Amino acid sequence: MMERADDRPPYEQMAAEMRARIMGGDLLPGTQLPSTAHLVTEFGVANTTVQKALAVLKAEGYLMSRQGKGVFVRDRQPFRVDVGVYFSPTPGGYSYELLEVDEVPASNQVAEALNIDAGEQVLLRRRLLRHAGRPVELERSYYPLELAAGTELAGSRRIPGGAPRVLADLGYELQHFVDAVSTRMPTNEEIDLLALPDVPVIRQFRVAYSHEDRPVEVSVLVKGSHLYELVYRLPA
Repeated sequence: MMERADDRPPYEQMAAEMRARIMGGDLLPGTQLPSTAHLVTEFGVANTTVQKALAVLKAEGYLMSRQGKGVFVRDRQPFRVDVGVYFSPTPGGYSYELLEVDEVPASNQVAEALNIDAGEQVLLRRRLLRHAGRPVELERSYYPLELAAGTELAGSRRIPGGAPRVLADLGYELQHFVDAVSTRMPTNEEIDLLALPDVPVIRQFRVAYSHEDRPVEVSVLVKGSHLYELVYRLPA
């Protein structure tokens, strides 16, 4: 039954309750939802309200329809990202697609992070991470041009050992990084490249530092919030 004191439309209230049941484990992946008639009675709403609530949860990736069978809870086992690890290994079906390598003017945020002037040219490497063929993360990495020009970072091929190996070879072995994590709604490009339902994205703005706290790389990592959970390891 919907709460009369709740100002949200009934379909949003119903979607929130169903979402809580799924996230809380009361509705497990693969579980078939009760019939529309049952949900109409349980929540005390109209048929159209049930359909709108289910449509929201399908768009968010919580539910899926099987033709001729009904509506089921989708398997949403998230990708676990250990925020304390700079470079996650990519075994078991992971692959990167290199989308772009170019020299671009640094935005205010990137310039501030790299201790350079806004608008100064930086090297951009833009990649799409896939898992089992499915796009799961869009990554943009920026490097000071004085450091990256003429190196493997400026090439259009995959880099054995990745950027950390190239930076170490140049004398800039990575010592630590700082992550700023936020959420927002996706851009049109992100919706297209990541095949996103109607969900926010997680944005990690990551600055990698070498010796003497010199910033040598800025990475902007964007991923669908319905696919990931972030794991932090903190001292007691």
